[in-house]
Order: sequence, then structure tokens, then C-alpha cells
Amino acid sequence: MDRLTIGIVDDHPLLAEGIAAVLTRTGRMDVVSLGACASDLVTIVDTKHPDIMLVDLNMPGDAFAAIEDVSGRASDTKIIVFTASTSSDHAVRALSAGAAGFVLKGSQATELVEAIDTARRGDVFITPSFAARVISALHAKTAERRAQQNEVRLSVREEQIVKLLLCGKQNREIASALDLSEKTVKSYMTNLMAKLHARNRLEVVIAAQKLMPEARPPQSDR
Repeated sequence: MDRLTIGIVDDHPLLAEGIAAVLTRTGRMDVVSLGACASDLVTIVDTKHPDIMLVDLNMPGDAFAAIEDVSGRASDTKIIVFTASTSSDHAVRALSAGAAGFVLKGSQATELVEAIDTARRGDVFITPSFAARVISALHAKTAERRAQQNEVRLSVREEQIVKLLLCGKQNREIASALDLSEKTVKSYMTNLMAKLHARNRLEVVIAAQKLMPEARPPQSDR
């Protein structure tokens, strides 16, 4: 397995160094740079191009704007918010800006590593104990936005993609299932985000669940 490169932005140096030590001890992650403010996030991504950026929210500068800036032009770098904030509004803003994860400080190291692996696979990770609140807030935000928009109509192909997306399929798997190129699927995803007024895959899933309730995957009996 290829080693992952990590950047960390946190205005508490000892904490940042401690996180770096924990990740380095996994034997498959290299911390390539440390920063202490929102502008450092942009600088590190532009100069080091890490696979993952761990970003605090409570630091000098506008962290949300920096996350949105990086996510909009550096899609290969996945951003995970690692913060003490338990505000569901902060989580929604960060995920809407393009973050691929929201992990609360105080979590176990294994949870942070899981978040990194999840983001690297192209999925979204939220601290489990906090996830229900965040999903509820995202639902409310999506419902409010949808109420202000005209009825959305999906094409047959878009419905096929949405159904596979709701089953947890990634772009590559969707492309294989529908005999499309991965580039074409990415184009459809871009169009779906615009049509559903979504900022990321998670919001597409939430909006699609409301639009196509019959396409929801079956619930576990557990």
C-alpha cells in the first residue's frame, strides 16, 4: 500500500506535533508539513500537495473559506476537520465547503486513522457519536433549500446513477455497472450537484433520498 502524505493545520503546536507522531507510528503515513492558521492550509496544499489535510476550525483566519478554496481547486487533497467544536452548524458548514470528514478532538487515534482511510477512499467520515446530529442538521438544511427551489426532475441516466450512489457505490463502480467511463460519471455527478443544489457527495445522497425514497437501500435489522 502506498504511504499517505499528511498535512496538519492547528494553532496549538504541541497538539499538532502529537498528532503527527501518532500518525507516523502507523508506519504508512508521512506528515509533510505543519501549519497554524487558515492561510497555511492553502499554502501547504499548493506547495506540498498532501493526500490528506487535518484542519482545526478554531484558529486565526477563516477556516471555512480556506477549506472551500482548497476543495474547489485541489480535489486530490482530502480535508478532514479535526476540532473540539461540537456545533452541528460548524460541521454542516465544513462539509458543505468540501471537507471529507469531521472528527472531534478527544476521539481515539484509531478513529482519526479510520477517518483518513475513509476520506482517501472518497467517502465522508463523521465521528459516530456526533453523526446523528450532523445528519439531522444536513437534512434540515437540504429540506429548507429544496423548499425554495422548483421541483427537480432527473433523467433516466441520472436516476440510475443516484440509485447506485445510494447503495454506496463509488464513481469507478458506477461507471462499470452502467458501462460508462469514469470521466462521464464524474460529469454526471457535477450536474447532479448543481441540479440538487448540493456541495458534495454527502449532500447529493441526502437530497436524492428525499427525491427518490423508493431507491433507499434496505435498512439493517440490527
